[in-house]
Amino acid sequence: MSGSKKLFNYKIPKPVYYGSSVAAAIGVVCLIKEWAGGETYRKKVSLNGKVVIITGANTGIGKETSLELAKREAKIYMACRDMQRCEAAREKIVLDTKNKYVYCRKCDLASLDSIRQFVNQFNKEEKQLDILINNAGVMRTPKDSKTKDGFEMQLGVNHFGHFLLTNLLLDKLKIPAHSRIINLSSVAHERGTINKLDLNSDKEYDPGTAYSQSKLANILFTKELNNRLKGTNVTVNSVHPGIVDTELFRHMGFYKSWLATIFIKPFVWPFIKSSRQGAQTVIYTAVDPELNNVSGKYFKDYKETKVSNAADDDQTAKWLWAVSEKWTRLLQ
Repeated sequence: MSGSKKLFNYKIPKPVYYGSSVAAAIGVVCLIKEWAGGETYRKKVSLNGKVVIITGANTGIGKETSLELAKREAKIYMACRDMQRCEAAREKIVLDTKNKYVYCRKCDLASLDSIRQFVNQFNKEEKQLDILINNAGVMRTPKDSKTKDGFEMQLGVNHFGHFLLTNLLLDKLKIPAHSRIINLSSVAHERGTINKLDLNSDKEYDPGTAYSQSKLANILFTKELNNRLKGTNVTVNSVHPGIVDTELFRHMGFYKSWLATIFIKPFVWPFIKSSRQGAQTVIYTAVDPELNNVSGKYFKDYKETKVSNAADDDQTAKWLWAVSEKWTRLLQ
């Protein structure tokens, strides 16, 4: 009995007690983050023989999507602005997946010439395109940030660049029996309006407003493109990946400050998706067989979701298409 009493009276040393408590707390937080991030797409769909282009594929959601589709044996073209970072990402993906058919190609969405050069090279290398994932994007860029063609940077990269790229690749997309276009948008589109009097934000610029406009443009582009693709084998859908911890926040000074690091990030971290989690609905819309004939929709967490009234405006979608066609010199 005396031995039992000693056993039950044993006091855990404070360092061990506090260390165990911290470890347990961290474990709970990680479980919350995993739960909040949603389910992993696990359906086994082979992409052997399929050709895929992913913009902004060297980091964040684009990199995770490239990794997952490479595991499924797709031939992947990583369309990126920074070739050094692209090559580093490509090497890791090849080593992890044992898929040697992963390539880096220069494509700066802030330059119409660079986009045309990318498409010209791709056309020489491939006979068809099965999946186009318009993933690259920028957010809250500084006031005077412009593309090489003079577009406000967020509208230029997020919308005009992908508008031109997609249209130039349509002939290749129409060759397979089924092909898909995935446009990454955001719930931020709900705050957006298309400023027809100052589309390029030349008169007045607010980074948040311009970002929301560009994300709304992604969905309006999806809407009008879907109308134009009816009767073809090509589908187009848009995706809200969630609030994801990626380099998209690099222009937000406060988010990178010590104040945010100490007082904000620890509390919101469990509810912000990792890049892997953010890529899941993108992967789903890109590969799931049940979506072969689903087009013109907006997805969030694997589910078709309603868009804002502004994003469901046919007339604005047609107006934006006409302007985009002119500004990108698509028909020249």
